[in-house]
Amino acid sequence: MREAMYWTSEGNLVKCNLCPHNCSIAEDNIGICRVRRNLNNKLYSLNYGKATSIALDPIEKKPLNQFFPGKKILSVGSYGCNLKCSYCQNWSIAHADPTSFDVEPAQLVKKALELINDKNIGIAFTYNEPSIWFEFVYDTARLSFIEGLKNVLVTNGFINTKPLEDVLPYIHAMNIDVKAFNNEFYKQICKGTLEEVKQTVEISAKKCHVEITTLIIPGLNDKEKEIEELASWLAGINTEIPIHFSRYFPNYKMKDRKLTPYETLEKAKKIAENYLKHVYIGNVF
Repeated sequence: MREAMYWTSEGNLVKCNLCPHNCSIAEDNIGICRVRRNLNNKLYSLNYGKATSIALDPIEKKPLNQFFPGKKILSVGSYGCNLKCSYCQNWSIAHADPTSFDVEPAQLVKKALELINDKNIGIAFTYNEPSIWFEFVYDTARLSFIEGLKNVLVTNGFINTKPLEDVLPYIHAMNIDVKAFNNEFYKQICKGTLEEVKQTVEISAKKCHVEITTLIIPGLNDKEKEIEELASWLAGINTEIPIHFSRYFPNYKMKDRKLTPYETLEKAKKIAENYLKHVYIGNVF
C-alpha cells in the first residue's frame, strides 16, 4: 500500500478528491473504485505497484491512429474502475479480483527502455482505468518522461481537474472514452456523469495529443442526432481530434444486447466526417 494523493479528513471519514465521485469513506472501507481505503483516518492506494496485464502492443490498438503510427508501446494495467459500465469489455480486471504481480516504476521504465529496438516508444497505462492507479501512474510517468519515453493514458476521463492537471505535463497522448453524448446514459449505464468527461477532453486537448473512442451500443447511444452533437462538440475543440467508433460485443451484464450492426458504425462515421477530419471504425472483428 501507499498513502494516496488527493484526500481530506472529515471527522471519522476520509474524503477522496481524485475523481468526481468524491467518496466519503468510513474507517476500513473502500471507495467506489475498490482501490482506495481509509485506514486509521488516512487514505491509501491498494493497487500501487500491482499490475494485472502487461504487453507490447501496436500503438493503433490503444487506439491511437495519429500518434506515432506503426510504432509499439509497452502497455500495462492494474485492477479496479471508478465507473460501473454494465457492458464493460474488461470487467475481469475492472470489476473482479484478478491475479496481480508486483512492479516498481523504475522496473517498468527499465523494461520500456529495453524494448526500444522493438519499436517501443514508451508506456501506455491501459486495460483498466489508469486514473485510479494515479500514484503509480504519476511516479512512473515522471521517470519515463525524464528518460525521453512517451506516456499514454487510455482512460474514461472521469477525473477531477487538479489531479488531471498535475499529471498532464508528463503525458504525451490520451485516448479518452466518451461513452455517450447524453448524461442519462452515464447515470443509468455507467454510474457517472458526462460533464466531467467533457471537461477532461477540453483540458487535455490543449496539453497533449487526444483521440476519442465511443463504443456504439444499439438502442442506447446510436441515435444520429447524438452522434452529430458529439462530433460537433469535438469539432468546436479541434477538428483534428480523431474519433473511433467501436463495435459493441455482448458482454458482462448486457449479454442480451445485440452486436452493433456494421451499417450503424458506417452511418456514425459518415455523420462525424461532416465535422471531423479523422474518423475511424474499430473493433469490427
